[in-house]
Amino acid sequence: MQKAKQVRKLMTLSFSLHHPCTFASPPSSTIHLRFLSPCSRTARPPSSPLSSIRMSSSTVDGGKIGSSGDVAATELDPIFKQKRLIRSKVRKSLKEMDPSQRAIEDDAIQRLVLDATWFKSCRRLCAYISCRALREVDTTKVLAKILQTSDKDEQKLEGKTLYVPRVEDKNSYMRMLNISSMDDLIANSMDILEPAPVDGAGNQRENVMHANEGIDLLLLPGLAFDKSGRRLGRGGGYYDTFLRNYQQLANEKNWKQPLLVALSYSVQILDDGVIPITPNDVFVDALVSPAGIIPISSAAIQRIKNGI
Repeated sequence: MQKAKQVRKLMTLSFSLHHPCTFASPPSSTIHLRFLSPCSRTARPPSSPLSSIRMSSSTVDGGKIGSSGDVAATELDPIFKQKRLIRSKVRKSLKEMDPSQRAIEDDAIQRLVLDATWFKSCRRLCAYISCRALREVDTTKVLAKILQTSDKDEQKLEGKTLYVPRVEDKNSYMRMLNISSMDDLIANSMDILEPAPVDGAGNQRENVMHANEGIDLLLLPGLAFDKSGRRLGRGGGYYDTFLRNYQQLANEKNWKQPLLVALSYSVQILDDGVIPITPNDVFVDALVSPAGIIPISSAAIQRIKNGI
Protein backbone atom coordinates (compact mmCIF):
# COMPACT_ATOMS: atom_id res chain seq x y z
CA MET A 1 0.00 0.00 0.00
CA GLN A 2 2.85 2.34 0.96
CA LYS A 3 4.68 1.56 -2.31
CA ALA A 4 1.54 2.27 -4.37
CA LYS A 5 1.22 5.69 -2.70
CA GLN A 6 4.90 6.35 -3.41
CA VAL A 7 4.49 5.46 -7.11
CA ARG A 8 1.43 7.72 -7.40
CA LYS A 9 3.35 10.54 -5.76
CA LEU A 10 6.25 10.10 -8.19
CA MET A 11 3.89 10.12 -11.18
CA THR A 12 2.22 13.31 -9.95
CA LEU A 13 5.63 14.91 -9.37
CA SER A 14 6.73 13.97 -12.90
CA PHE A 15 3.64 15.61 -14.37
CA SER A 16 3.94 18.75 -12.27
CA LEU A 17 7.63 19.17 -13.14
CA HIS A 18 6.64 19.68 -16.76
CA HIS A 19 3.50 21.66 -15.94
CA PRO A 20 4.29 23.57 -12.73
CA CYS A 21 0.96 25.39 -12.80
CA THR A 22 -1.10 22.23 -13.10
CA PHE A 23 -1.98 20.15 -10.10
CA ALA A 24 -3.57 17.14 -11.68
CA SER A 25 -3.53 13.50 -10.80
CA PRO A 26 -1.49 11.26 -13.08
CA PRO A 27 -3.42 9.31 -15.70
CA SER A 28 -5.11 6.17 -14.51
CA SER A 29 -3.81 2.74 -15.44
CA THR A 30 -6.67 2.31 -17.91
CA ILE A 31 -5.95 4.11 -21.17
CA HIS A 32 -8.77 5.43 -23.33
CA LEU A 33 -7.40 6.77 -26.58
CA ARG A 34 -9.37 9.13 -28.77
CA PHE A 35 -7.58 10.04 -31.97
CA LEU A 36 -8.14 13.60 -33.08
CA SER A 37 -9.57 14.10 -36.53
CA PRO A 38 -7.30 16.07 -38.86
CA CYS A 39 -10.35 18.23 -39.64
CA SER A 40 -11.02 19.10 -35.99
CA ARG A 41 -11.13 22.83 -35.37
CA THR A 42 -9.61 23.61 -32.01
CA ALA A 43 -8.37 26.77 -30.40
CA ARG A 44 -4.67 27.44 -30.44
CA PRO A 45 -3.09 25.37 -27.65
CA PRO A 46 -1.71 27.30 -24.71
CA SER A 47 1.98 28.05 -24.59
CA SER A 48 3.95 25.47 -22.65
CA PRO A 49 7.54 25.81 -21.47
CA LEU A 50 10.09 23.73 -23.34
CA SER A 51 11.87 22.18 -20.44
CA SER A 52 13.35 18.92 -19.33
CA ILE A 53 14.97 17.61 -16.22
CA ARG A 54 18.58 16.67 -16.95
CA MET A 55 19.76 13.57 -15.19
CA SER A 56 23.12 11.90 -14.97
CA SER A 57 22.24 8.99 -17.24
CA SER A 58 19.71 8.20 -19.92
CA THR A 59 16.22 6.78 -19.70
CA VAL A 60 14.81 3.92 -21.66
CA ASP A 61 11.53 2.23 -20.91
CA GLY A 62 12.16 -0.37 -18.28
CA GLY A 63 15.79 0.72 -17.90
CA LYS A 64 17.87 2.77 -15.53
CA ILE A 65 16.82 6.39 -15.07
CA GLY A 66 19.65 8.01 -13.18
CA SER A 67 22.44 7.71 -10.65
CA SER A 68 21.97 6.78 -7.02
CA GLY A 69 19.33 8.98 -5.45
CA ASP A 70 17.34 9.30 -8.67
CA VAL A 71 14.06 7.54 -9.23
CA ALA A 72 14.50 3.83 -9.92
CA ALA A 73 12.85 2.58 -13.10
CA THR A 74 10.86 -0.01 -11.20
CA GLU A 75 9.09 2.79 -9.34
CA LEU A 76 7.93 4.23 -12.68
CA ASP A 77 6.74 0.90 -14.07
CA PRO A 78 3.09 2.09 -14.20
CA ILE A 79 4.11 4.92 -16.55
CA PHE A 80 6.19 2.61 -18.73
CA LYS A 81 3.27 0.18 -18.90
CA GLN A 82 0.95 2.95 -20.10
CA LYS A 83 3.50 4.00 -22.71
CA ARG A 84 3.78 0.46 -24.05
CA LEU A 85 0.00 0.21 -24.30
CA ILE A 86 -0.25 3.48 -26.21
CA ARG A 87 2.59 2.45 -28.54
CA SER A 88 0.77 -0.78 -29.34
CA LYS A 89 -2.48 1.05 -30.17
CA VAL A 90 -0.80 3.72 -32.30
CA ARG A 91 1.27 1.14 -34.20
CA LYS A 92 -1.96 -0.67 -35.00
CA SER A 93 -3.55 2.56 -36.27
CA LEU A 94 -0.50 3.30 -38.44
CA LYS A 95 -0.52 -0.22 -39.85
CA GLU A 96 -4.20 0.17 -40.77
CA MET A 97 -3.66 3.47 -42.61
CA ASP A 98 -4.64 3.27 -46.26
CA PRO A 99 -1.48 3.64 -48.42
CA SER A 100 -3.13 6.32 -50.55
CA GLN A 101 -4.08 8.30 -47.43
CA ARG A 102 -0.55 7.95 -46.10
CA ALA A 103 0.84 9.33 -49.38
CA ILE A 104 -1.57 12.28 -49.23
CA GLU A 105 -0.56 13.08 -45.66
CA ASP A 106 3.16 12.68 -46.44
CA ASP A 107 2.84 15.18 -49.26
CA ALA A 108 0.78 17.65 -47.20
CA ILE A 109 3.17 17.58 -44.22
CA GLN A 110 6.28 18.03 -46.33
CA ARG A 111 4.67 20.85 -48.29
CA LEU A 112 3.84 22.65 -45.03
CA VAL A 113 7.44 22.30 -43.85
CA LEU A 114 8.93 23.50 -47.14
CA ASP A 115 6.61 26.54 -47.23
CA ALA A 116 7.16 27.50 -43.58
CA THR A 117 9.17 30.65 -42.92
CA TRP A 118 10.96 29.00 -39.99
CA PHE A 119 12.21 26.30 -42.37
CA LYS A 120 13.18 28.70 -45.15
CA SER A 121 15.07 30.96 -42.74
CA CYS A 122 16.97 28.24 -40.89
CA ARG A 123 20.59 27.69 -41.91
CA ARG A 124 21.67 24.82 -39.70
CA LEU A 125 19.37 21.94 -38.79
CA CYS A 126 19.03 18.31 -37.77
CA ALA A 127 16.47 16.09 -39.50
CA TYR A 128 15.63 12.41 -39.46
CA ILE A 129 15.86 10.03 -42.42
CA SER A 130 12.37 8.55 -42.69
CA CYS A 131 12.01 4.78 -42.59
CA ARG A 132 9.05 3.22 -44.41
CA ALA A 133 9.22 0.06 -42.29
CA LEU A 134 8.74 2.16 -39.13
CA ARG A 135 5.85 4.04 -40.81
CA GLU A 136 7.45 7.42 -40.10
CA VAL A 137 6.29 10.57 -41.86
CA ASP A 138 8.25 10.80 -45.11
CA THR A 139 11.07 13.36 -45.21
CA THR A 140 12.39 12.57 -48.71
CA LYS A 141 11.25 15.83 -50.32
CA VAL A 142 12.42 17.95 -47.40
CA LEU A 143 15.88 16.35 -47.43
CA ALA A 144 16.10 16.66 -51.21
CA LYS A 145 15.35 20.39 -50.96
CA ILE A 146 17.98 20.89 -48.27
CA LEU A 147 20.62 19.02 -50.25
CA GLN A 148 19.65 20.41 -53.62
CA THR A 149 22.49 21.97 -55.65
CA SER A 150 22.46 23.81 -58.95
CA ASP A 151 25.97 22.64 -59.80
CA LYS A 152 28.34 20.23 -58.11
CA ASP A 153 30.89 23.04 -57.68
CA GLU A 154 28.40 25.49 -56.16
CA GLN A 155 27.16 25.90 -52.63
CA LYS A 156 23.79 24.46 -51.65
CA LEU A 157 20.96 26.60 -52.98
CA GLU A 158 19.29 26.72 -49.60
CA GLY A 159 22.56 27.52 -47.84
CA LYS A 160 21.69 24.95 -45.18
CA THR A 161 23.97 22.66 -43.18
CA LEU A 162 22.30 19.33 -42.43
CA TYR A 163 22.95 16.79 -39.68
CA VAL A 164 21.21 13.41 -39.60
CA PRO A 165 21.12 10.65 -36.96
CA ARG A 166 23.47 7.72 -36.60
CA VAL A 167 22.73 5.21 -33.80
CA GLU A 168 25.96 4.07 -32.16
CA ASP A 169 24.83 1.54 -29.56
CA LYS A 170 21.84 0.17 -27.68
CA ASN A 171 22.35 2.51 -24.72
CA SER A 172 20.43 5.46 -26.19
CA TYR A 173 23.58 6.90 -27.78
CA MET A 174 22.95 8.63 -31.09
CA ARG A 175 25.09 11.15 -32.98
CA MET A 176 23.94 13.74 -35.51
CA LEU A 177 26.48 13.83 -38.35
CA ASN A 178 26.81 16.25 -41.25
CA ILE A 179 26.00 15.08 -44.79
CA SER A 180 25.99 16.91 -48.12
CA SER A 181 24.33 14.25 -50.27
CA MET A 182 21.96 11.29 -49.96
CA ASP A 183 24.89 9.24 -51.27
CA ASP A 184 26.52 9.80 -47.88
CA LEU A 185 23.98 7.40 -46.35
CA ILE A 186 24.38 3.66 -45.85
CA ALA A 187 21.94 1.02 -44.58
CA ASN A 188 22.58 -0.24 -41.06
CA SER A 189 21.87 -3.75 -39.72
CA MET A 190 18.15 -2.90 -39.51
CA ASP A 191 18.16 -1.58 -43.09
CA ILE A 192 17.70 1.99 -41.86
CA LEU A 193 19.66 4.65 -43.73
CA GLU A 194 22.20 6.60 -41.70
CA PRO A 195 25.43 8.48 -42.41
CA ALA A 196 28.70 6.64 -42.75
CA PRO A 197 31.05 7.80 -39.95
CA VAL A 198 33.64 9.04 -42.49
CA ASP A 199 33.24 10.83 -45.81
CA GLY A 200 34.58 9.78 -49.21
CA ALA A 201 37.97 11.30 -48.42
CA GLY A 202 38.26 9.31 -45.20
CA ASN A 203 37.62 12.28 -42.91
CA GLN A 204 35.40 12.01 -39.85
CA ARG A 205 32.03 13.65 -40.41
CA GLU A 206 31.29 16.66 -38.26
CA ASN A 207 29.27 15.82 -35.16
CA VAL A 208 26.74 18.53 -34.33
CA MET A 209 27.84 18.28 -30.68
CA HIS A 210 31.35 19.34 -31.73
CA ALA A 211 30.34 22.08 -34.16
CA ASN A 212 31.34 25.72 -33.71
CA GLU A 213 27.78 26.96 -34.22
CA GLY A 214 24.41 25.92 -32.95
CA ILE A 215 21.48 24.64 -34.99
CA ASP A 216 18.25 26.55 -35.65
CA LEU A 217 15.84 23.68 -36.16
CA LEU A 218 15.37 20.00 -35.39
CA LEU A 219 12.80 17.91 -37.28
CA LEU A 220 11.70 15.01 -35.08
CA PRO A 221 9.96 11.67 -35.65
CA GLY A 222 7.87 9.96 -33.00
CA LEU A 223 5.11 7.47 -32.43
CA ALA A 224 2.50 9.68 -30.74
CA PHE A 225 2.06 13.34 -29.80
CA ASP A 226 -0.43 15.71 -28.25
CA LYS A 227 -1.09 19.42 -28.68
CA SER A 228 0.54 20.30 -25.36
CA GLY A 229 3.91 19.18 -26.72
CA ARG A 230 4.19 15.68 -25.33
CA ARG A 231 6.05 13.24 -27.55
CA LEU A 232 6.10 9.45 -27.27
CA GLY A 233 9.03 7.75 -28.98
CA ARG A 234 9.61 4.09 -29.66
CA GLY A 235 11.10 3.30 -26.27
CA GLY A 236 14.83 3.49 -26.96
CA GLY A 237 15.33 6.94 -25.48
CA TYR A 238 17.66 8.03 -28.30
CA TYR A 239 16.04 11.36 -29.13
CA ASP A 240 15.24 12.36 -25.55
CA THR A 241 18.86 11.64 -24.58
CA PHE A 242 20.25 13.57 -27.54
CA LEU A 243 17.89 16.50 -26.99
CA ARG A 244 18.76 16.84 -23.30
CA ASN A 245 22.48 16.74 -24.10
CA TYR A 246 22.16 19.25 -26.90
CA GLN A 247 20.03 21.65 -24.86
CA GLN A 248 22.64 21.52 -22.11
CA LEU A 249 25.40 22.22 -24.66
CA ALA A 250 23.46 25.15 -26.12
CA ASN A 251 23.06 26.63 -22.65
CA GLU A 252 26.78 26.26 -21.95
CA LYS A 253 27.66 27.89 -25.28
CA ASN A 254 25.00 30.59 -24.95
CA TRP A 255 23.43 29.44 -28.21
CA LYS A 256 19.78 29.95 -28.98
CA GLN A 257 17.81 26.76 -28.40
CA PRO A 258 16.69 25.15 -31.67
CA LEU A 259 13.02 24.92 -32.57
CA LEU A 260 11.88 21.33 -31.99
CA VAL A 261 9.30 20.43 -34.63
CA ALA A 262 7.69 16.98 -34.82
CA LEU A 263 6.10 15.58 -37.98
CA SER A 264 2.93 13.61 -37.36
CA TYR A 265 0.23 11.73 -39.23
CA SER A 266 -3.30 12.59 -38.14
CA VAL A 267 -3.74 9.26 -36.31
CA GLN A 268 -0.66 9.96 -34.18
CA ILE A 269 -2.10 13.05 -32.46
CA LEU A 270 -3.84 12.05 -29.23
CA ASP A 271 -5.94 13.90 -26.66
CA ASP A 272 -3.93 16.16 -24.37
CA GLY A 273 -2.76 14.39 -21.23
CA VAL A 274 -3.17 10.84 -22.56
CA ILE A 275 0.57 10.38 -23.07
CA PRO A 276 2.25 9.82 -19.67
CA ILE A 277 5.58 11.50 -19.00
CA THR A 278 8.73 11.00 -16.95
CA PRO A 279 11.19 13.70 -15.86
CA ASN A 280 13.46 12.78 -18.79
CA ASP A 281 10.88 13.36 -21.54
CA VAL A 282 11.47 16.43 -23.73
CA PHE A 283 8.51 18.44 -25.04
CA VAL A 284 8.34 19.63 -28.66
CA ASP A 285 7.78 23.25 -29.70
CA ALA A 286 5.43 22.55 -32.59
CA LEU A 287 3.67 19.83 -34.56
CA VAL A 288 3.21 19.59 -38.31
CA SER A 289 0.22 17.46 -39.27
CA PRO A 290 -1.79 17.24 -42.51
CA ALA A 291 -4.24 19.72 -40.96
CA GLY A 292 -1.57 22.37 -40.50
CA ILE A 293 1.19 23.63 -38.23
CA ILE A 294 0.38 23.59 -34.52
CA PRO A 295 2.59 25.98 -32.51
CA ILE A 296 2.88 24.91 -28.87
CA SER A 297 5.69 26.67 -27.01
CA SER A 298 5.94 30.42 -26.67
CA ALA A 299 9.07 30.29 -28.88
CA ALA A 300 7.14 28.57 -31.68
CA ILE A 301 4.15 30.91 -31.39
CA GLN A 302 6.43 33.94 -31.54
CA ARG A 303 8.40 32.69 -34.54
CA ILE A 304 5.27 31.83 -36.51
CA LYS A 305 3.63 35.12 -35.54
CA ASN A 306 6.67 37.10 -36.69
CA GLY A 307 7.20 34.97 -39.79
CA ILE A 308 10.71 33.84 -38.84
